[in-house]
Amino acid sequence: MTTIISNSKLTASIKHAGAELFSLKNNDNKEFIWEGNPDFWGKHSPVLFPIVGTLKNNTYTVNDISYHLPRHGFARDIEFNLVSKTDESAIFSIQSNAESLKVYPFEFELQIIYTLIDSQLDIQYKVINKDDSKMPFSIGAHPAIALPGNFENYALEFEKQESLKYSLLENDLISNKTKQLETKENQIELNYQLFENDALIFKSLESNSLTILENNKPYIKVDFADFPSLGIWTKENAPFICIEPWFGYSDTPENTGNLFEKEGIVTLDANQTFNSKFSIEIL
Repeated sequence: MTTIISNSKLTASIKHAGAELFSLKNNDNKEFIWEGNPDFWGKHSPVLFPIVGTLKNNTYTVNDISYHLPRHGFARDIEFNLVSKTDESAIFSIQSNAESLKVYPFEFELQIIYTLIDSQLDIQYKVINKDDSKMPFSIGAHPAIALPGNFENYALEFEKQESLKYSLLENDLISNKTKQLETKENQIELNYQLFENDALIFKSLESNSLTILENNKPYIKVDFADFPSLGIWTKENAPFICIEPWFGYSDTPENTGNLFEKEGIVTLDANQTFNSKFSIEIL
């Protein structure tokens, strides 16, 4: 099933499977979300919950009991319920159940709220702890922005002057090794060599947004002010770039396995609600 929302400038299409955005078009029918060709990557904009990235041995512990979760968690593989819809917005939800409790022993509700405002799509995450104890989780976005034409015609312009130090992945875990990107006027020119060691992972940034430039002209702006961390990723020769706002990231090799002690984890008090949002603006 799919749900479509639209306003005078944009139309967004969302699959109920994973509540995944798979299309964002303007009035000229130009598509801004990656088509999901499995020859490169078969997804469009999956939701990462209740972990972001990879756990060491795909395993974590809570109260000395071991649980297993695949990379990026399970929310992206679950059919969401459509809670409500207007012309310009839609709310999707999943709740813990007998199956989720086997791999993530917490009672929760996850809502994803899509709202079109002028030339911008807001994507809000609402995590509700329905347990009587603290709940650890990570949540993140993984939107793939379509980049038609020559990949090297595009650049990323950060909102602020940055020391762009990023963490390197080793065996899908965050290593202690870092590299620094050179910028020119807060910009990085895109090329596939940047991603030869997989994603660029920034544990923290000064910027609250970045703008994708096409031939030096603003193309799309992604605002991630609510999120402390950011991943940037593509695959060799793929015509897209993923701009990924995150709470949390992969385990480090030193991780104890205790989910409450995981670097970057969010701990939500009993019966409380967590809110965050990011936006994709067509320029």
